[in-house]
Amino acid sequence: MSAPLISSPFLVPSDGSFRLSECSTSLPKDHPAGSQRKRQLSKAKEELDELQYRFFADGSQALLLVFQAMDAAGKDSTIRRVLSGINPAGFRVHSFGAPSSQERSHDFLWRLNTRLPERGRIGVFNRSHYEEVLVVRVNPSFLSGQGIDPSGELDTLWAQRFQAIRSWEAHLQQCKTTVVKFFLNVSREQQRARLLARLDEPSKNWKFKGSDLDTRSKWEEYMDAYQDVLNLTSTADSPWFCIPADDKKSMRVVVAQHLVKILSALDPKYPVMPPKERAKMGEYRAILEADK
Repeated sequence: MSAPLISSPFLVPSDGSFRLSECSTSLPKDHPAGSQRKRQLSKAKEELDELQYRFFADGSQALLLVFQAMDAAGKDSTIRRVLSGINPAGFRVHSFGAPSSQERSHDFLWRLNTRLPERGRIGVFNRSHYEEVLVVRVNPSFLSGQGIDPSGELDTLWAQRFQAIRSWEAHLQQCKTTVVKFFLNVSREQQRARLLARLDEPSKNWKFKGSDLDTRSKWEEYMDAYQDVLNLTSTADSPWFCIPADDKKSMRVVVAQHLVKILSALDPKYPVMPPKERAKMGEYRAILEADK
């Protein structure tokens, strides 16, 4: 078995021992706050900017970041605040909603392939292929749109999908694309407060959807589905991190610091100029200095 990409107290182990009920939604009370927290986020973003620049210049590998969470956990704001400082040419965010009729006519991983980052770039999936073993599992009627009888025996289907996901992510790793996944773990109480804020604040009304309440009513079913997702698909090469999300500002610091560790572990290098080109450096300099 490979060693974990990085060490972290939030790493979901790959041995099947993980229990979501033991993953806290709150960070330790001694976690930095206020100005210290701001300094830590600023420092991490500066490090990310330099690492991403080197990653882009290296161009030998890609990184795919997957964010999954319950509604109002803070996926959008975390992606925006943590990655806002890096060169937009070096990364791209894709938000996956319900699949189109064309996408449903293919296998459930089909629509992901054209959104994968090329080598040298970072891709971000805001929701992802995991929706097919989360939302669809909790709402099996959605399977009818994929030509699958939702009233049939589905345990085999979910097992097959988990295996397909593990194999697909292993294939990406072999092709120099590292997949790292973040589950932002918000409590039911904190989600309620944030949904109420969306109703109370006019500038946030647009974020609220009636379907949010339907999803919330199935909280325990979703927790059971997430338990299996995290437990069955966290591997050393494609790990899950269960990040406490009740405090958004602190969560962003933790995510940013993890991204710094991950990119550092991938160890991107600036390209080395070939000897023939390097030998011409003096000639190039002379031409430029004379071109006044």
